[in-house]
Amino acid sequence: MLRTVLLVGLGGFLGSISRFLAEQGLHRYFDTVFPIGTMTVNIVGSFIIGIVYAVAERDNLVSPEMRMFLAVGFCGGFTTFSSFAFDNLNLLKDSGFLYLSLYVTGSVFLGLLAVYFGTQVHKLF
Repeated sequence: MLRTVLLVGLGGFLGSISRFLAEQGLHRYFDTVFPIGTMTVNIVGSFIIGIVYAVAERDNLVSPEMRMFLAVGFCGGFTTFSSFAFDNLNLLKDSGFLYLSLYVTGSVFLGLLAVYFGTQVHKLF
């Protein structure tokens, strides 16, 4: 159990650092009030978690410990639902309903698509 807790913690540490770097890079590249960094990491994280669970179910290619490291740890640290909620509040206050609608709809719809495609990637190999 302690090994799994440490693996989840390490995954979360690496996921959080990856999220920070990705968001900073995207916000420097795209100078906009739209939270493109948060939306992007949520979609990419959804895709990764889809791959992890699909590969884990297929012939047990991913150990339970590795699944916890990647899905709970890394993806849990990398994806940012609390940041997503805070960005929504700021968009509603500062930019109005249009940006809020685009952000929520885009994040949820593209996130679902990303998870689906992530679960299908293993079929390519």
